[in-house]
Amino acid sequence: MTVSEEKALNVGPSGIEVAYERFGDPGAPPVMLVMGGGGQMINWPEEFCAELVGHGLQVIRFDNRDSGRSTHFHDAPVPDLQAALAGDLSSASYTLSDMAADAVGLLDVLGLDGAHFVGASLGGMIAQTVAIECPERIRSLTSMMSNTGDLGVGQPDFAVLTGLGAPPEDRQGYIGWYVRAFRVIGSPGFPYDEAAAAERAGLAHDRGLDPLGLRRQAVATVASGDRTARLRTLDVPALVIHGAADVMCDISGGRATAAAIPGAELITVEGMGHNFPRGAWPQIIPPIVALVRRAEKASSTA
Repeated sequence: MTVSEEKALNVGPSGIEVAYERFGDPGAPPVMLVMGGGGQMINWPEEFCAELVGHGLQVIRFDNRDSGRSTHFHDAPVPDLQAALAGDLSSASYTLSDMAADAVGLLDVLGLDGAHFVGASLGGMIAQTVAIECPERIRSLTSMMSNTGDLGVGQPDFAVLTGLGAPPEDRQGYIGWYVRAFRVIGSPGFPYDEAAAAERAGLAHDRGLDPLGLRRQAVATVASGDRTARLRTLDVPALVIHGAADVMCDISGGRATAAAIPGAELITVEGMGHNFPRGAWPQIIPPIVALVRRAEKASSTA
């Protein structure tokens, strides 16, 4: 499946540039994949996108602001995550509302009145925010390996993560760090494709890394607060998927998300961590496709 990366200009209220790729029939139900913090659209494996297309869907993946080839906020204040967690939000450059508006702005550029949103980690938070703030633009919501913004749930296991250290800036060093990192935060219950991880890391390095961008995104999540009460007001077909072995976002985050969204289905994948191992796709892709089809059928009936 070959597509060309494109650049959308003047996207959303912020007027940013967004790099994106579009797979499948433009007339098919659109699924917008929203990646997590520091990740790029390539973190959605192309084969994963191809499987969704094979089920009769079109797929849009894109770089969030401050990642990949979309706009980076290099002139923004230096983000201070520890201060933000302590209540000082003065270093926040934007919030999840701004990132959600970027995604909706991309829909506008593409001429789409709505889409089925599938978000992973930070992407799940963005997708939830779209559902809260722009309910008319979201046809269904799938929140994966994410949380509600309540700092009491879905937190990292810092004891496991502290040994990773900061990623090196040089290409080979970064690739090595990435491969080691995903051995730690990935899925112990599934085979680890080290070659695929190394290839993805090299491509991410070539497309552009921004450690401060990741920190700006992290501060944005803290600045956006707890969404639990607003999630309880949603009226959207919803699915929550979470790995039982996730050390980056504890499964309590998924459970809290599913409990908050009326009618949401929770799928727990044993052995899955904070990535998309191919062996877990049979537990991930069919429920997403089924949700999209139910939502499309309900919409056409209505």
